[in-house]
Amino acid sequence: MTTEKQIKCCHFERNKVKSKNLFIFILIRMYMNKLLGSHNYYVYILTNKSKKVLYIGVTNDLKQRLYSHINNQTNSFTSKYKCFYLIYFEHFQDISQAIAREKQLKGWRREKKIELIELFNPNWNFLNDNI
Repeated sequence: MTTEKQIKCCHFERNKVKSKNLFIFILIRMYMNKLLGSHNYYVYILTNKSKKVLYIGVTNDLKQRLYSHINNQTNSFTSKYKCFYLIYFEHFQDISQAIAREKQLKGWRREKKIELIELFNPNWNFLNDNI
């Protein structure tokens, strides 16, 4: 015959095992997501209304990042030059690839950046509302 103490102990151990299994499952799931690349990262190019200034950045939430550029009142580059208009973006599933691409684009001459933009967006349409 089992005692109440044994039942409580058994129940506690079972919950402990369930918690441990859940924790392991979550860790495995996070690792698999990382391996499978279920993350979203974007390299993007903004310009100002007259399309004279280019700004290149990287983010994991393009819509939120555009919002923060537009509503930021600090002395940032985008605020100073009013670069609020999305004209180009690329999607990545690995942050290291996105950062490498951002650095690569920042190292390009303006003419090469313009060629890239025009392949993607020939009329330099503002894409903010399409995100």
